[in-house]
Amino acid sequence: MSLSAGAWGDAMVKFGNGFGAIAGFLGILLLVFLVAGRASGRIARPLAVLVLLGPAVALLLVGLVAPLVRTVYLSLYSDDSSRFVGGENFGWAFTSEPLREVLVNTLLWLAVVPLAATGLGLVLALLVDRMRGQAVYKSLIFMPMAISLVGASIIFKFVYESRDPSQRQIGLLSQLAISLGWDDPPNWMLSQPLNTFLLMAVMVWVQTGFAMVVLSAAIKAIPDDVTEAARLDGAQGVRLFWFVTVPMIRTTVVVVLTTVMITTLKAFDIVRTMTGGNFGTQVLANEMYSQSFVQFNTGRGSALAVILFLAVLPLVAYNILQLRKERAVR
Repeated sequence: MSLSAGAWGDAMVKFGNGFGAIAGFLGILLLVFLVAGRASGRIARPLAVLVLLGPAVALLLVGLVAPLVRTVYLSLYSDDSSRFVGGENFGWAFTSEPLREVLVNTLLWLAVVPLAATGLGLVLALLVDRMRGQAVYKSLIFMPMAISLVGASIIFKFVYESRDPSQRQIGLLSQLAISLGWDDPPNWMLSQPLNTFLLMAVMVWVQTGFAMVVLSAAIKAIPDDVTEAARLDGAQGVRLFWFVTVPMIRTTVVVVLTTVMITTLKAFDIVRTMTGGNFGTQVLANEMYSQSFVQFNTGRGSALAVILFLAVLPLVAYNILQLRKERAVR
């Protein structure tokens, strides 16, 4: 279907406005850099700091701080932001029965996904490092990280597709179940609480490659003399792994674990794409979206956003502290 002349004109105007805004921003930056380059004397250093940090600070204020302040403000008001309700929205989030299920699901994701992805990544790092052509295997395992969570969800939506046993199955999981003798496998996405764990499997599949690559690098960084000394003392196999390898990479394991936890807390795409939060699979990030943009309850949606932010904040802070400790040791 071809676009009308009016639509083309509107599109060209929008394109021109966007191009003009980008060109103006780049022009201002170029002018600032030229002025900073010609500056000398006592103002040269402060001006250089301002030029280098100014745009980043401005974008941080506009893109993060201002929306955060506005979200906190909206969380204290009613659904249409016309009436101040204080902590009523937060009380609803922790006392409402449907929201309790959402919070329990979110905590379940936090308990299962990081441990599964990190543990599986650690096992794969140990196994793949002993194989020839390890770069090929690592690339294949890491490849899901290059797929968006929406793309991964669509892939697994076909894997979990369920049909009547009399029909030809297109879902890998259903066909596998029938091949193993299960005459009438269930509709996987409707089976509670199994569907929640099947959604978690998508996140584990995506994050395992990240955990494997980071932990593999940490294992290779262990000094050879430490490993040799442990072997001379009689440490082999599981004992070598548990009492030597794991303590040496403990900081990296914690960083990977907390990084996957942060990603898991923001798990929106998988739930939204595969179930829409129905059938007992709702999580905090998707409920925040539903309250804000489906039910148009700005106050409750903002309250959930604040709760999500406060949950992520200590994980980020802990991650930064662990990284600083690791750098100090090095």
